Amino acid sequence: MKTIWFTSDNHFGHKNIIKFSNRPFATMEEMDEEMIKRWNEKVQPQDEIYHLGDVGLCSSGRLKEILNQLNGKIYLVRGNHESAAEACKERFEWIKDYYKLKIQDADFQGGEQQIILMHYAMRVWDKSHWGTYQLYGHSHGELPDESDLLSIDVGVDCHNFYPISWEEVKAIMKQKTWTPPFQKFKLEVARMDEDAVLKTVSRETRFVGSIPTASANSPLAQLAEALVLETR
Repeated sequence: MKTIWFTSDNHFGHKNIIKFSNRPFATMEEMDEEMIKRWNEKVQPQDEIYHLGDVGLCSSGRLKEILNQLNGKIYLVRGNHESAAEACKERFEWIKDYYKLKIQDADFQGGEQQIILMHYAMRVWDKSHWGTYQLYGHSHGELPDESDLLSIDVGVDCHNFYPISWEEVKAIMKQKTWTPPFQKFKLEVARMDEDAVLKTVSRETRFVGSIPTASANSPLAQLAEALVLETR
């Protein structure tokens, strides 16, 4: 059975990253060797691993040697230091700037969870208001984690230089304080009588309709319709 993994910002072959990110290695060679070891301790040959950018800052020949030592099918979301990786494109299943990953998981509504993969952190993303996740790198642990956002830095500097599994991602997200943005509206409506609900729904759907990009299928309109049905 395959496992899905995530990582970012290894910076293989980048001597100065030891100083820039205060990494606990004496030399670049030690760093590379240890990150290869920790990768393969977790990732098995049949596994899939999504790398969110900045694989290495070294020659393409050196990076190819490293990539050939790493287990798993590697999917690369481009970072801002990817010239060596681009020259080794045959080692990756694909290379993209951005990716919407859908994971089949019975723990989620509809048996599926969507994850937005990008090198950079985002404040909002596709269907974030419905509880989708966003995974990113780039920040090397320097970006404060927002407890009310379902996003995390999967870079190696944040996870003891190991990739993290889908199960680990889920466990981290469960610690978040995020709540659906329409929950407050729903709680308010739940305290109203039917006439008040209908007035509120009418007001909210008119408001939604006034937004050029919104439609009757917008989340707020759908919620309003559901609330009307709940009162009948």
